[in-house]
Amino acid sequence: MSDNNTPVQNEQDLNELLRIRREKLSDLQAAGKDPFKITKFDVTAHSADIKNDFAAFEGKTVTVAGRMMSKRVMGKASFCNVQDLKGNIQSYVARDCIGEEPYADFKKYDVGDIIGVKGEVFMTKTGEISIHASEVTLLSKSLQILPEKYHGLTNTDTRYRQRYIDLVMNEEVKQTFVKRSQIISSIRRFLDGKGFMEVETPMLVANAGGAAARPFETHYNALDEDVKLRISLELYLKRLIVGGMEKVYEIGRVFRNEGLDTRHNPEFTLMELYQAYTDYNGMMDLTEEMFRYLANTVIGKATFTYGENEIDFEHPFRRLTMTEAVKEYAGIDFDTVKSDDEAKELAKAKGIEFQPHHKKGDILNLFFEEFVEDHLIQPTFVTEHPVEISPLTKRKPTDPDHVERFELYVNGWEMCNAYSELNDPIDQRARFAEQDKLAAAGDEEANHTDEDFLYALELGMPPTGGIGYGIDRLVMLLTDSPAIRDVLLFPTMKSIT
Repeated sequence: MSDNNTPVQNEQDLNELLRIRREKLSDLQAAGKDPFKITKFDVTAHSADIKNDFAAFEGKTVTVAGRMMSKRVMGKASFCNVQDLKGNIQSYVARDCIGEEPYADFKKYDVGDIIGVKGEVFMTKTGEISIHASEVTLLSKSLQILPEKYHGLTNTDTRYRQRYIDLVMNEEVKQTFVKRSQIISSIRRFLDGKGFMEVETPMLVANAGGAAARPFETHYNALDEDVKLRISLELYLKRLIVGGMEKVYEIGRVFRNEGLDTRHNPEFTLMELYQAYTDYNGMMDLTEEMFRYLANTVIGKATFTYGENEIDFEHPFRRLTMTEAVKEYAGIDFDTVKSDDEAKELAKAKGIEFQPHHKKGDILNLFFEEFVEDHLIQPTFVTEHPVEISPLTKRKPTDPDHVERFELYVNGWEMCNAYSELNDPIDQRARFAEQDKLAAAGDEEANHTDEDFLYALELGMPPTGGIGYGIDRLVMLLTDSPAIRDVLLFPTMKSIT
């Protein structure tokens, strides 16, 4: 009995097929052909390389290896399909070419087994590029059953929990993660080419600052101290600017104890960079150049489709202030709002919920989130945020109620956050004190005073621009993926009890 391409009807069928696979392994081991004793196999080509350059490979002997995804046995000759990193390729396996005993063994191989094939590249009469096998080697015996091929792996919970099966069964999923790797390496090439230095900073910290988020907490046994997992990369990277490292960046995991949805995962990958002697305008120019470079490098063009929208990274990104954006999309000019109470009355009239401690700047931001974000489909820099929501940002010299900050929005998503960094230690201490008050009032996402960071600023930090953006959301955009879980190999999932 063979289970090749045989639909599993019930649990009894499944148990019988699993038993047969283990029996086949026992027979191989008894015959001295244990695949698990093979330690290496020399691969000379991948499937896509052969298919994409058939003229160079035709008639040449190659060795490929991968998972056997299908098999058709036709007496003295058979066909099988081998799937590797870059795709799949057909192999023609004939008894007269590989030998009678090896062919008898091959006929017992199961879909899902990992095999190596050595043979000559040719094209079949039907025009399919294939390998005429001279040797077939069983490299690993699959003791489980792959999902039935015509229905694939469709249960999303299973796909996320058992990503290895998802990668086997869904080629487009594998390509998403190949592109993710390309995006990260392209970011590094871009920044390295601009003279930035990649660094690493602590993940376990006493004070989790640099963002408005609730941290995860843990205990460091060796020091008998409670510590937090970082929520941002900012404060340590700024310390390095103080130390004279003029251009630094880090790509690393950060952790925020918040909810899960299509755009949020509690642990995610963040890129932050800091450059001395520039401001948020310089960071806008750098961001636009970087995003255009990434699209051209990974997709091959600067215009691409996400969902139903065509996104244009080719032309200059739009720039408008937060006040201008709210005026345009909500019809309210906050430049004419004179007090916190007046702002709260406007919020009540529009049905926007707010907290008692919120000030005019907080209300402006709530209006922006409610009325503006979803409209910003094409890349748009939203600038000059209120100081109340920007505790680490330099004030505008001409307008101290607002700061030199921007967020980049694409497809209605916040993609990037950047500042002219606050380097005045006296102003920074005052803003930390305001954050401490919010924390004391119950705001679990407020920053806390960081004395060591303040000491670093007191030593002197040059004028500096900084950028931070989430890699995962960027990968979603550039791979047309609907949810953050689709671009995380192993997303956070509730444990099965």
